[in-house]
Amino acid sequence: MTVRVSAVTDRAGLRDFCDLPLRLHPVDRYVPLADSVIAQWWRGDDVELFLARDAAGTAVGRTILHRNAKFDAKLGRRHQLFGLTEFRDDEAATALLGLVAQRGRDAEALFGPVGLLPNQTGGVITFGFDERGFLDSAWNPAHYPGTYERHGFVRRFEADTWLCDLPDTDSGTLFPFDDTRLPGLVIRHGSRRRFAAQLPILRAMLNASFAQLGYYTEIDADELAAQTDGLAYLLDEALLLWLEKDRRPVAFVVTVPDVSEFFMRVRGRLGVLNQLRLLATRSRYRRDAVLIIKGTVPGEQGRGYLTLLSRELHRNLRAGGYRTLRSTFVERDNPASASQFRRMGGRPLHGYTFYERAVR
Repeated sequence: MTVRVSAVTDRAGLRDFCDLPLRLHPVDRYVPLADSVIAQWWRGDDVELFLARDAAGTAVGRTILHRNAKFDAKLGRRHQLFGLTEFRDDEAATALLGLVAQRGRDAEALFGPVGLLPNQTGGVITFGFDERGFLDSAWNPAHYPGTYERHGFVRRFEADTWLCDLPDTDSGTLFPFDDTRLPGLVIRHGSRRRFAAQLPILRAMLNASFAQLGYYTEIDADELAAQTDGLAYLLDEALLLWLEKDRRPVAFVVTVPDVSEFFMRVRGRLGVLNQLRLLATRSRYRRDAVLIIKGTVPGEQGRGYLTLLSRELHRNLRAGGYRTLRSTFVERDNPASASQFRRMGGRPLHGYTFYERAVR
């Protein structure tokens, strides 16, 4: 084998790591993770970055390795996690997955690709390769699923992302809700100015409503702050909604303008100058939106509260001039969550999966 894998130890290697998928993948489909996020992981103690290079020294693959005790406790066994995994061909994939297996000898399973957990980012798409990726979602070429499966990995938490061309149909017709139930219910909106103070409200609902999902691990305040860093500046306040019942938050939906094409254009390089450019041009990104996450707290599920929020969201999207809505992955064994998109005439955009391999 002419491919060798080594740790990223300097800034030149870090730049090769960030640039690799931009060389491997079409520029109009792959949405890079911000290089500032990757650099933060590289500087930390919990994540290791690796590059695969061919005999000429050219980078042909990459991955990260990490562990997470919360994820292990959730699934009931020890995992070697890997993520941000890209490879030019099967030889590069063999070298990278061999490293994952070698480092995971003391684990019970290898799991990925995740960065850093399934409820943050990661995954492999299994169809829809001609459709571009988008924020907080994966894109990869068609040979990736077969490569993982030839190396003994099996699919876990299969799902779909969704695309809706927003219909002109009246919002109340799409999402009927008995308004006589509204007394005691209050719809709240996001606020750029008060976003930091609103995060604890969202985090409490998020952790409560997603605890029952097999892949979800509770997110703490620091993790949520890191994931939403900079979101307040791009926020369309009409698209971040939550519902209070007798002053208690019970349901939420977080939707943001889709700035994926900006990320693609600047190649994931979100230094200060590009952050200012994005802030200055944010009004341009009011055609496409991405639904990041939604949920209802236990004890209040099945009462139609997300239908009410979906009605408000659809109305606000149309009023704001948006024409399409994409959604991050929805597991296939959760059809109720996908019903919102079906009502809007939506269709699965990408098949989606994570991969696992038992350690013998």
